[in-house]
Parts: sequence; structure tokens; C-alpha cells
Amino acid sequence: MLGRQTTSSDTESVASERPVTASDRPKKETQTTVRRRPALSADRPRKNKSNNEKANGSDLPMTVIPRDQHPISRKDISDNALKVLYRLNNSGFQAYLVGGGVRDLLLGKKPKDFDIATNATPEEVRRLFRNSRLVGRRFRLAHIMFGPEVIEVATFRGSHEDHETSDRNQSQQAQSGMLLRDNIFGSIEEDAIRRDFTLNSLYYGVDDFAVRDYVGGLADLKSGTIRLIGSPETRYREDPVRMLRAIRFASKLDMRIAPETAEPISQLAPLLRNIPSARLFEESLKLLQTGHGYKTYRLMRHFQLLEPLFPLVASRITEQQDTPMERMIEQVLKNTDYRISKEMRVNPAFLFAAILWYPLVEHAEKLAQESGLSYYDAFSWR
Repeated sequence: MLGRQTTSSDTESVASERPVTASDRPKKETQTTVRRRPALSADRPRKNKSNNEKANGSDLPMTVIPRDQHPISRKDISDNALKVLYRLNNSGFQAYLVGGGVRDLLLGKKPKDFDIATNATPEEVRRLFRNSRLVGRRFRLAHIMFGPEVIEVATFRGSHEDHETSDRNQSQQAQSGMLLRDNIFGSIEEDAIRRDFTLNSLYYGVDDFAVRDYVGGLADLKSGTIRLIGSPETRYREDPVRMLRAIRFASKLDMRIAPETAEPISQLAPLLRNIPSARLFEESLKLLQTGHGYKTYRLMRHFQLLEPLFPLVASRITEQQDTPMERMIEQVLKNTDYRISKEMRVNPAFLFAAILWYPLVEHAEKLAQESGLSYYDAFSWR
């Protein structure tokens, strides 16, 4: 991890076995800004008092980039996201734009959606916004609905190691290390190190229009590096889907995966078998239907991630990569990427049919031979 990870002894803990309340909220931060050029520096922020403040009295360094030294403008942020941020702030809560939205704005890209992190509990968010609903058992959060646009609001998450609880609705972990429940609430500092990748752990506030970085995300963003926060093996075990997210971001953003982040993936890939099929299907669509499917497919092959998602395909992969099945899959993915680049419609049914076509043909031929069915009947046999 970039910078030192906090422990219970060096972070002012806001989380406990109960949710955060109004009395738990930290006092307003004393601003210490880092004077940097408008263009993000490729150098990693130095961890000293002249360049970083100690966040809320903890030992976790925080780099603050003021409004005149980063490219984010409110005009590029959804009006509805701004409404949520301002209402939370005006109600006495901390609230920040966070995650992919901040990352994309810093890269000059248009975000697909906007997520918000706050020290308000889901129930407090629900009371503030009549157009909201609470979702998720594994990760409790609020969806605030503005017509077709949904603003996702999550409460700052805390460290499971620092907060022992017998409440299985707050925290529950499988023997494999996977988090089954993640509803321990905490401070913004704890939330920063609970996120997956450094470049997704950047916070933008409308109270001062500054960007806050606790884990070296700005430097990784500038250098084009996908880096997990904390121990890669531990973080992958907590949520194996992070392995898929690592290669998706590497393909989408044209970045490299840090060696220590890449190293455990092939070994831990079988953990994806523990993920519900519905979630894997959703992740597969993100991997293959966002305009970078071909590059993502090549990375999936490299890191042995095809087997848990497409076992029938993985068992037929060759070193030469020149079988009819392999050539067909690559051509279909290239064509899908092209259609997306031209803003043309794509059909997931066609994509998955193409990926699974040759395994289906082999199965039908075997069934016809063993059962005496006609070739046509073998295809329609259930």
C-alpha cells in the first residue's frame, strides 16, 4: 500500500459495534493544502508535514489538492449528485464524491455515474431523501432516485480488524476470507483504506472543492498504475471480483497492473467460483461489453480467469491460440468493440452465443452419436 496503513492505535476511530451517530462526526478539518502544478504530478506525494496534513489527528497522511490545482469542475458533475452533496453538507454531515466518478473527472473523461460517501448512516440518508431506498444486505447503502438517474450513497466503512462484533448483519466473513457482510461504519480515513484500488480512493468535496488523497491514488493515476490498497491476497479473498475489476480497469483505462497486485491473481482465480452466478454474469457484461472486450479477454487468458467464468471455453484453449473457437471469439470481441466505439447497439445474447458456440457444437455431436438423435434434435435437446 502507498503510505502506511492505519491501525486501531493510530487512527481516531469513529466506528464501533453501533452505527455512526451525529455525535461521532469529526470536527471540521483544518486545511493544509499541497501546492502543486495544475497538471497532476507524476511524483508520489512525500509523507511529511509540510506537504500533507495528518487526517483528523490520525497518522494517515492526507494530500489535499485545492480547486485551482485540479481539473474538476462542478459543471461536469451531475446536478442531482450536487443536490445530494449539498443537502448532506447542509444537514451537518460529511459528504464526498468518490470512486470512479472522481477518477474519470481527473482523467478528463465523462463519468458514467456518480457515487457519494458520507458519515451519515443509511437510515439518516433515507430520512433526508424521500426519493431514496435502502438496498443490499452484504453492503448496506442508499439509492437516491432522480427519474432514470440513481445516485448511490454509501456510509464510510470501517476496519473489521479494529471492531469486533457478534452482529452478523454488521460483519460476517467466510473461512475463505470473503466478506459476506460489510456494514461496519467508520471515518473517512478508514473508508479510504477499505476501498479496492488507490485510484478509486479519491474524494472530492463541494465544501471546499478540493480533492483528498489518503493512499497515493493521484500518483498512480498519473503513472497509469492499477494498485490494490493493502495486502493483495487479503483484499482478493475479501472479494474475489476485485480480480476481474483489476483487469477491467487496466483494459478500460489503458493502464498497467502493479506487479504486487497482479502476482496473486492466477493462484486465487478459483475463488471466483464462490461468487453468485448472477453477479458473475453482471461482471462478465462489464468485462466484455464496455468497448475493450478483446483486450480484456487476452488479460483473462493470461491470468487464468476464463476457467471460473467460462469453463467450457477455458478447457479448449490452446497455447497456439489458433483454433476455430479461439479465432471466432477474438473476431466477435473485436467486432463488438468496434460497434461500441461507433455507439451502435450490441446484443449480449449474440456475444455469449458466439463464445459458447463451439462447446455447444461438440456437445450436440456427442449427444447425437450416443443417443441416436438427429443432429438437429441433438441441438434442441434439453
